[in-house]
Amino acid sequence: MVIQGLQKLTLLDFPGHTACTVFTAGCNFRCPFCHNASLVTHIDADPVCTEAEFFSFLSKRQGLLDGVAVTGGEPLLQKDIVPFLKKIRDLGFAVKLDTNGSRPDVLKEIVNTGLVDYVAMDIKNTKEKYPLTAGVDGKLLDAVEESIDFLLENHVDYEFRTTLVKNFHTKEDIVCMSHRLQGAKRWFLQSFKDSGDLIDGSCVGFSDTEMRQMLDSARFAAPFAEIRGI
Repeated sequence: MVIQGLQKLTLLDFPGHTACTVFTAGCNFRCPFCHNASLVTHIDADPVCTEAEFFSFLSKRQGLLDGVAVTGGEPLLQKDIVPFLKKIRDLGFAVKLDTNGSRPDVLKEIVNTGLVDYVAMDIKNTKEKYPLTAGVDGKLLDAVEESIDFLLENHVDYEFRTTLVKNFHTKEDIVCMSHRLQGAKRWFLQSFKDSGDLIDGSCVGFSDTEMRQMLDSARFAAPFAEIRGI
């Protein structure tokens, strides 16, 4: 497991849990607005901490933390993600997974074997604009669609989330996405914020007023949609 970051305490990353967040390295997307670009394009040769060091830390947090959020990069690219999550689960922690949805086979295995309690999947844009927004060719679109359909079947608690960027999103896109996500438990719209660690520094976010207008568009077919971060 290539671990490139560890936030030892978070009250935000895993809804309803006091958790830590572990960051994995590597991603098969190249979203220009990615706020963790160093985990995607400039991966350090040496991990921030070894797997042994992480589990030593985690074992000392039993009774203090109740969850672990696993993010990236794209965690499902890690070849040993399944045994890694099993070790977390065996220590008694709840698990939240962030994913771009490009590995539905691994996602299904993790969910069906009970290794995850909550999944947060990024929805980048409409199907037509996915390649531009995610910085990839269209070959991964079928995989993303499969992951969306799987989560919509309610095998596990989940949320969809979309980071809105003026360079890539319009109200019409949000309406189209709302139809695709009809019936979802949760869909959060997040305004892009410049983290200072971007693939493309030209990306621009929406104002709070514009975000509320986007929310109105999202609720055209997805009344459960909410804004996060304003």
